[in-house]
Amino acid sequence: MKAIVVTNNLKVKQRYDKEHNVRFIDGSLLDVLTAVRDRIHEGHKLLTHPLAGSVKPNETPYRSILISYDKNDLDLDSLLMISSSIETVQKFLNIKKPIEWKEKILEDFMEIDLDLISSGIESMLQ
Repeated sequence: MKAIVVTNNLKVKQRYDKEHNVRFIDGSLLDVLTAVRDRIHEGHKLLTHPLAGSVKPNETPYRSILISYDKNDLDLDSLLMISSSIETVQKFLNIKKPIEWKEKILEDFMEIDLDLISSGIESMLQ
């Protein structure tokens, strides 16, 4: 199955850019979710949960999400899930503003996100 990886994580882009269709978003986690929502409106479908992992949305700046390569009719389940995820992130950001992490910790967050999306890609290919 072909998929698109929507990400703001340079490590994910570097790792998967040659193998998969990667859409790099030069922005925040919320920007990634918004870009995915826009793609869902175009007919793409979510293949991984937008808030996968145990790191809170106001703690990590990185997010990678798999969506279908092919477009179909609007998938309401995907739209509801991404809309709910956007609301959740906004709620977390209103509670506590994102921390300005040191470079080493940002690298760790990139690795966590890379591991999560790698697992999703591996599952998709099986």
